[in-house]
Amino acid sequence: IGNSSANAFPMLLLAGSSESHLVSKGGFQELDAVSLLTSHTKLAIRPPSLDLIPDVIQSAYRSSFYGRPGTGFVDLPADLIQGIADEPEGTRHTRPLPAPPMSAADQARIFKTTQLIKAAKAPLVVIGKGAAYARAETVLRPFIDSTHIPFLSPPMGKGVLPDSHPQNTASARSTALKEADVVLVLGARLNWIFHFGDAPKWNPSAKFIQVDISVEEIGRNAGDAELGICGDINLVVQQLHHALGDWSYDYASSPFAQTLEASKRKNEAKAASAAATAPEPGKPLSYQHAFHVINTALQHLSPVDRGGIVYVSEGANTMDISRSAFPVSHPRLRLDAGTYATMGVGLGYAIAAHEAYNAPEGEGSAGPAGRKKIVALEGDSAFGFSAMELETMARHRMDVLVFVMNNGGVYHGDSDSADEWLARQAKGAGAGGLRSTSLGWEVAYEKIAEACGGLGFVVRTPEELERATVQGFKADVPVVVNVMIESGKAGKLEFGWQASAKKRAKKEAKL
Repeated sequence: IGNSSANAFPMLLLAGSSESHLVSKGGFQELDAVSLLTSHTKLAIRPPSLDLIPDVIQSAYRSSFYGRPGTGFVDLPADLIQGIADEPEGTRHTRPLPAPPMSAADQARIFKTTQLIKAAKAPLVVIGKGAAYARAETVLRPFIDSTHIPFLSPPMGKGVLPDSHPQNTASARSTALKEADVVLVLGARLNWIFHFGDAPKWNPSAKFIQVDISVEEIGRNAGDAELGICGDINLVVQQLHHALGDWSYDYASSPFAQTLEASKRKNEAKAASAAATAPEPGKPLSYQHAFHVINTALQHLSPVDRGGIVYVSEGANTMDISRSAFPVSHPRLRLDAGTYATMGVGLGYAIAAHEAYNAPEGEGSAGPAGRKKIVALEGDSAFGFSAMELETMARHRMDVLVFVMNNGGVYHGDSDSADEWLARQAKGAGAGGLRSTSLGWEVAYEKIAEACGGLGFVVRTPEELERATVQGFKADVPVVVNVMIESGKAGKLEFGWQASAKKRAKKEAKL
């Protein structure tokens, strides 16, 4: 529920409870779930009678989808679940809900925004997962193509415009944030993922124009309520595009663009070098080279422009490094821990993605490819939270391909050999022993897939990894590829969510 709320995911939650006549008597697993969840959902409700269940479910469903999406919760007591209607033929049936009403911006606000964009020396568009969820690629692609404004997307916003687009600043993210003077924020929030819009990560003089379906988001953190626009992205972007007319940003000769391009060349060359560096004989794989091998094999099997792969990633380094290692050209093909940074959601997301795209009733769409291969990139710790979902996949014949990046720990392992690990274990939890973030030595995660009826591979070399990737992609059962990588034990534990800017001096409150 927290994950749904933080990510603005629509969710209808139906849950059973003890009989209504046992309230306050200490019934089996009695819990006032409505009171518990009211503050964490958009609507939490219990039907007062059997005949009103359809109406209550429809209200919760509408609440979860309309406006800023979230959770609608319906508490169903056992006596209602087991109840028999007095007149079944008279029970009302729910009707399909229409799409939520769409709102546009007032023309004065559109004019003000276009004047700011035209006057900007370093404009930037931030395209969040809200744009992907709104299916706004049909209006955003021509908008960026004609205005030539640089753009940046968080992981789940990737693909609204192709990663290969020339105005994509993903590989120069830090430079884009520090230099941008006018920022159009579309379906994204100025939260921890974007450093709250604060300096020194951002240009302290930057003006943020937030476009969001939720009016409560306008003016939040570094946003300016006088500039924000509450409205549907599809309509607002069309309004902006029409108002800008033939205007376009002079990207070719802009000092901002030249700075971005220099930063992109430097960072992409560094990343390419790390990806291409194979381990010395007898040495373990690095994250970068392992992802390079996997991506190369996958692109031969399913070219990126086809949109035939959905990537799910979770973990610490696994998620952070894989974001830039697997390009996408279409939206709604990436899922990760998201705004709530929840570990353990990966395999559940993989199941959901498989059903959305591949089930007979699935309504997912992205790119020309119909059926999608679901590829889950899992850190070993993150995988452990929900590993038994492999049984669900096997039972329902879901051909999900799972890579477990096994370094023996959270962020980093602490041993480079079995002997070293055993020596640390013998010392207990004290000095020189296993860290609290340590995991077992080369745990055989692939055996879980085999036990459930799937396939398992353990790989140590680039050649083994390539073969396992190809075989796993072609399999019709769940597959786990257990990738043994370097422990990184010399690395320092650093948490991106703690790397926030220093607190700014107190400013006069806006009233």
